[in-house]
Amino acid sequence: MRILGIDPGLQITGYGIIEDPSASLRAGNKFKLIEAGVIRTKTGEPVQARIAGIFDEISKIVMEHKPGVLVLEKIYSHYKHPTTAILMGHARAMACLVCGKFDVELKNYPSTRIKKAVTGNGHASKQQVQRIVQSLLKLKTPPEPVDVSDALAMAISYCYIEKKYDLPNIG
Repeated sequence: MRILGIDPGLQITGYGIIEDPSASLRAGNKFKLIEAGVIRTKTGEPVQARIAGIFDEISKIVMEHKPGVLVLEKIYSHYKHPTTAILMGHARAMACLVCGKFDVELKNYPSTRIKKAVTGNGHASKQQVQRIVQSLLKLKTPPEPVDVSDALAMAISYCYIEKKYDLPNIG
């Protein structure tokens, strides 16, 4: 099964698709990266055009790769920056809508749960997450921008949280 992680943002939405390693993970094999990248919108465009573009791009990804599950980070709003959460919510809603339209299972995890599942530390930095994702996927360089590594971490976390795999020794 393929797993799609989405790191939603109104300007940059990161995405990453991996193949669920199931039995191969138990045999010591690593995750398989299918595709990763970003969806960008232009700040000068009206919000409705931007969210329509995000919806269209996520829809294309889902139609092409047919993931069985889409993983999102639970929304969090710092009391000093409520507007950021609202803007992220627009892009997040498009990912949820795609799940409904294409009958893809939706999973939501708190950011600390994702980081703990992937790195072993619920308060890991973005750079730590990047390095662990790089190691797990056997990439030459860390995924850039961090929106991509965060999306891949979401997809990977699904395997550890739902499948109850042990965190591999990647040291």
